Amino acid sequence: MSQGAHDVRPTTEAMASLLEGLDDADRETIELRLERWCDDLVAALTVLYPDRDVSALTLRLVERAVAAHRVRSPELRRLDQRRLLRPDWLQQPGMFGYACYTDRFAGDLEGLRGRIDYLRDLGVTYLHLMPLLQPREGDNDGGYAVQDYRTVRADLGDVDDLVRLASDLRGQGISLVLDLVLNHVAREHEWAERARAGESRYRDYFHVFPDRVMPDAYERTLPEVFPDFAPGNFTWDDDLGGWVWTTFNEWQWDVNWANPDVLVEYADIVLYLANLGVEVLRLDAIAFTWKRLGTNCQNQAEVHAVTQALRTVARIACPALAFKAEAIVGPRDLVQYLGQGEHAGRVSDLAYHNSLMVQVWSMLATASTGLTKQALSSLPTTPPSGTWICYVRCHDDIGWAIDDGDAAAAGLDGHAHRRFLSNWYAGEHPGSWAHGLVFQHNPATGDKRISGTAASLTGLAHAHALGDTTGTGLGLARLFLAHAIIAGWGGIPVVWSGDELGMPNDPRWAQEPGHEDDNRWAHRERLDWGLAARRDDLGTVPGKVFRGLRHLASVRAGLPPLHASGLTRVLWETDDGVLAVVRTHPSGSMLCVYNVTSSWQTLEVRHFAEAGITRPFDVLGGYPVFGGVDGVASLSPYAAWWVIDAPSQVPHASRLPLD
Repeated sequence: MSQGAHDVRPTTEAMASLLEGLDDADRETIELRLERWCDDLVAALTVLYPDRDVSALTLRLVERAVAAHRVRSPELRRLDQRRLLRPDWLQQPGMFGYACYTDRFAGDLEGLRGRIDYLRDLGVTYLHLMPLLQPREGDNDGGYAVQDYRTVRADLGDVDDLVRLASDLRGQGISLVLDLVLNHVAREHEWAERARAGESRYRDYFHVFPDRVMPDAYERTLPEVFPDFAPGNFTWDDDLGGWVWTTFNEWQWDVNWANPDVLVEYADIVLYLANLGVEVLRLDAIAFTWKRLGTNCQNQAEVHAVTQALRTVARIACPALAFKAEAIVGPRDLVQYLGQGEHAGRVSDLAYHNSLMVQVWSMLATASTGLTKQALSSLPTTPPSGTWICYVRCHDDIGWAIDDGDAAAAGLDGHAHRRFLSNWYAGEHPGSWAHGLVFQHNPATGDKRISGTAASLTGLAHAHALGDTTGTGLGLARLFLAHAIIAGWGGIPVVWSGDELGMPNDPRWAQEPGHEDDNRWAHRERLDWGLAARRDDLGTVPGKVFRGLRHLASVRAGLPPLHASGLTRVLWETDDGVLAVVRTHPSGSMLCVYNVTSSWQTLEVRHFAEAGITRPFDVLGGYPVFGGVDGVASLSPYAAWWVIDAPSQVPHASRLPLD
């Protein structure tokens, strides 16, 4: 920390006054946490507000942290201690995630409590519930236009229901994850209401301009997120008498993080949600939070200082809470959200590996690994404390975040390849087996994103519906391969609800009010509990898919090389149809081998010895790996191998459910 940051740290006397009334144990706890994290807080505030009284602002935030600690339940305080004793809890190979909308999964929070056994059956230890805090009525961007951060949607239950659910999940070893929208609030939020009523304090919570001079200046370098139904980044509001910044929709007002009062408000919200039992907060739209003229207003340096400030406040009050950055940004910008340079170990604990997701779909469409080897090898190393969220798809559309430099190095034109992928997964390219939907096509830029469930994008759903057994088998193999790649990368693999049963796109997605213009609802379908009841029937597609993903979760939980702190290295010296990834960890090495084609492929067995594996054994299939007389092993179409040194006693391993 710089000397300047020390100069603005609050005095010992001022800090001591905040601790009055605490018993000796609590006082010691807070004093130790302040000793550890207060300098990080001061450093972040100095970056964000160099012209403000940083000492006074630090005291405001510490005061809120101490107040939150005072009312934190004994159960959650015990969780704090447990997490501090195992700071790598999110990096354990036993972490396996699931994401869903509460209502579309189980009706409401009480109904979800009754489905915890289903999640445990799949092997889930990390549950992300999509936005459930009170949104505005009508269009609300799937819940991301929040009207009240301290109230649960009435149709889902109330705050007490959420507390009971969090406690029940925790009792079953499942961590609850909720969204915290940081970039904007609904136009109907209290802050916006009071701004429209003429309160200058709350007007300063937003970016408001009296005319088009500054909005037009910003627009010269700003992209449009939803060009089809929300063009432009500013909206005129009669009540405000000004143009308000609205990156996503006219009823989502961007908040002004350059105002320290906004930071204090969100710190309060973070502490409130943590005390309900939330263990991970997904920081939605974090990349957009800081605005700077002449830029695209994404990934500004201050974004990471904002995260650091919020994280240090949480560490003081509730260190069990972790942060996940929702930063769907270019590959080169991605690792910064896990902490680099001065922010190393001080920002988010998790970040979405968007690049890996895109490369999985690219490999399946092209039956080639050249671009993937280039793209994944060129990513900076993650910091030891940071962990990836790995996923085949999520609630959102798929945008083809492929770096033009990576594409050129692999002999491809980036623009042409992105266009190819869009056409392939829309089912518009000759030979495509995919059945996705085009989302937000922008002819001016060529941007053409894709919606669809994993089963529809891999061709499984359509082939099965037609009774095409060969197509169904290949679709099953592609779907399992995709999940095996993300589960074998390290970090936390997360399955989107319905994909564990091979559910297709919802054909009735547009019939629900408010969904007509947003085909992402096709892959946010309601879980079919009739299919779920057949999850142990290997004569059915749902049974094969569920058992396959459960197998991945079970096997990976016992593989120390999949601890997220292990190093990942992509091998270049393999055939173009084969992706081979070495995982190194002090406990031993692991070589993940994937055939991304529908044809047989080969792999030289020397790669196992070079990775330190002398008796190669595929723990996914339950068999030793042998090379022929020519030293080459054969991989069946869409094969997925996780190869380790054979243990002295290999437990019986049943064949994969997809065989």
